[in-house]
Formats: sequence, structure tokens, C-alpha cells
Amino acid sequence: MPTAADAPPHNRSRLLQFFNLRHGEGAPVLVAALFFFCVLTALMLLRPARDALGMERGIDSVRWLFIGTAVVTLAVNPVFGWLVSRLRRLQAIGATYGFFVASLVGFWALLIFAPGAIGARSGQVFYVWFSVFNLFVTMVFWALMADRFSSDQGKRVFALVSVGGTLGAIFGPWLTSQLARPLGTPALLLVAGGFLLLALGAAWLLVRLQPGASTVDTAPATARDPERIGGSAWAGFRAVFASPYLAGIAGYVLLMTVVATFIYFTRLQMVAAVADDVDTRAAILGNIDMWTQVAVLVLQVTLTGRIIRRFGLGVALAILPIATAIGFIGLAIYGSFVVLVLLEAANRAVQRGITRPAREALFTVVAREDKYKAKAFIDTFVYRAGDVVGAQTEGALGRLGLAMGGLVSVVIPLALVWAGLALWLGRAQVRRAAVDEGSALTPAPLPRAGEG
Repeated sequence: MPTAADAPPHNRSRLLQFFNLRHGEGAPVLVAALFFFCVLTALMLLRPARDALGMERGIDSVRWLFIGTAVVTLAVNPVFGWLVSRLRRLQAIGATYGFFVASLVGFWALLIFAPGAIGARSGQVFYVWFSVFNLFVTMVFWALMADRFSSDQGKRVFALVSVGGTLGAIFGPWLTSQLARPLGTPALLLVAGGFLLLALGAAWLLVRLQPGASTVDTAPATARDPERIGGSAWAGFRAVFASPYLAGIAGYVLLMTVVATFIYFTRLQMVAAVADDVDTRAAILGNIDMWTQVAVLVLQVTLTGRIIRRFGLGVALAILPIATAIGFIGLAIYGSFVVLVLLEAANRAVQRGITRPAREALFTVVAREDKYKAKAFIDTFVYRAGDVVGAQTEGALGRLGLAMGGLVSVVIPLALVWAGLALWLGRAQVRRAAVDEGSALTPAPLPRAGEG
């Protein structure tokens, strides 16, 4: 059977040029996309059930679940930092994914052997667990991407890598609809665990692939997987507060999640108004997820790479706050469920299709320790802190009777600050990348007389 390698050289060149790939980057990008496909399939198998279970005791309880999730992510961060300090890269990834697979097996056993213990409280526990699981498995994936690919490669290939995740986010809900009835809901947990194990295999293969080549490295494991990073379990906390660049990324993520949480709770309120039972709510939420992912896929394939290459990371990052502000103004004017679906679809499509690849490229120019530890702190605790701030602000505005008008008066100023921060981060990333390239081109100093 003919393969891409069997194609004439000029056809391969055109294909690489179309996707803006350099020679030898095809295999690593393909494996990375497969890795992300498995991760997002596992997540999206479970997400509609998570949201539906969280609403069982009312929307106000979801706001408190956000607080619980933030506390748990803060507690888990030093544990993850400790793992990264003491284990090699693949070992730390394996320990993280292995823990979540074991947790899924534990939830499955509870559903099968102790169904009487399942209630509202256990549903809330699953909600918090899934929210932590969601952040850590994607954070670990992107940390490896930032470690594996250079700054230039990140700007060119992260959009393509993200396509794999989007396909997984589309495939996951579809697989749920196909398997939930014949296998039962508990079995979906095992299916999700299986995809995480496949993701771990893809991570192993990605590390074995030689940088800039399409062949598998057969060197010893210690050469393929660098020595452990070392350092303190709390290094990620300190790095974020010590570095203006990392603090800027944290501020961007915080503003992004605050506004996304406004949209999230607006959606929950509208869905609760049109559906009373868990199954109907889950179906509505699942349909929104599926069509949003289709929009994300279109953006990733057609626009993201071109926007980053033509206008830079700063503009790519600024598109989300601008689009969100416009969407909230439209929602305040019309206030219909259809407009909400369009707002959420546009927000999440831009966030995942354009913003996420650009935001992850910001981490390609930081120290290796920060790619794992500081990134973990930003992508988990800061992310969930934004959820808490957004949830409590939205609830307070609702209790004051301000509702949508109050949200718009908050979102517009936040969007202006958010867009300005995006442009600053884009310029800072370019400066850091230039410094890194200059350091790489500077020849090593000659040894002094008498030195070896």
C-alpha cells in the first residue's frame, strides 16, 4: 500500500509547504496529534455527564464546586512539582496518567459493585475529580509539547497538533452516544482509561523520535529522556511571581477563565430553564460541545497557522477578548438561547482553535523547569482561581438583579485589559525567542591557558 513516503519528492514538498512543515517534522507532529486525540477523546467521553451531575443540586452548588476544585488543584500542585523534581520526563507523565487511569477504574468499581452508594454527594466528588483530571492531563500534554518543540516550531505546528485534539473532542461525544446504551455508563470510564493508556504510548513514541527527524531513536533511555529536572516542589509557585513574563501568562489565563465562567453559568441557567431532567440536559450540552468542536476544527485547519505567521502571537491572543466582548454585547441586546449558543461556540472555537496553540507557544521560550512546574501552577490553580472569581462575581451580580447588563459592564473593561496583555505577551515572546537564538549561535568561549 503506498504511503506518503512513497509519493514523488515534489508532491511531498507541496504537502509540507501547505502545512508549513520542515523536513523531518511530519512524524513528530503526527504522533503529537495522535497523543492529543487520545487525551481529548478520554475527556469528552465523560464531560457531558460531569456537567449534568454538577447541576443535580442546583446551579448555586456548582459555584461551590468550583471553590472545591480550586482548593484541590492548589493542594495537588506541590505533589506534581515533587514528581517532576524526582522523576524523568516520561516517568512523571506516566505517574500522572497512571494515577488518573487507576482513579477511573476505582469509579467504575464503585458504580458496578456499590451502586447504592452513588448519590448527589458522589456526583459532586466526581465533578471535582474530573475538573482536576481535565486540567492536569492536558497540562502535561502541552508541557511535553513545549519541551519537545522549539519556539519557531511551536508557532508553526501547534495548530496542526491541536487538530488531533479537536478530532478527539468530536470523536469522544460520538463514541459516548454509540457505547452508552450497549455497554452502560460505567464501562465508559474504562474506555476513557484505555485512551489515556494509548496517549501514554504516544508520549513514549514522541520522546523516542529524534528531534527534527522521522526515525526512531534507539539510544539508551537515559539519552532519550533527559535527567530529572530537580529543584523544589514549590519552584513553580515562586517562578510565576518572580517573572513578569510568567506572571503575564498567568494574568491572561485568569482573565480568560473569569470571562469563560460567565458564559458557562449563563449557559447552565438557560439549559436549566429549557430542560428539567439529567438526560435531556446532558444531550443539549453534548450537542453544543460537538458543534463547537466542528467550528474549532475549521479554524485550526484554515486560519490559525496563517494568523500566527502573518500577525504574530500577540494578535492571535488578542482575538479572543475582542470576539468575547462583541459576543456579550450581542447577547445583552438579543438575550436568546440561540445567541448564547453562538457566543459560546465562538468563544470556545477561538479559544481552542486560535488562542490555545498561541498560548502554548509562549512556554517554548521559558526554562525547562518552568515548562512543567510554573506551567502546572498556571494551567491548574490559576485557571481554577479564575473559575472561582468568575462564578462568585456572576452569582453576586445575579443576586443584585443586574444579570446580563451587569455582566456586560464587567466584561468590556476586562476584555480591554485582556487584549492589551495579549499584545504585550506577543512582543515579550519574540524578544525572548531572539535572545535564545542569539545564545544558540554564540560560540562557546575558548578554554583559558592551563584548562583542559
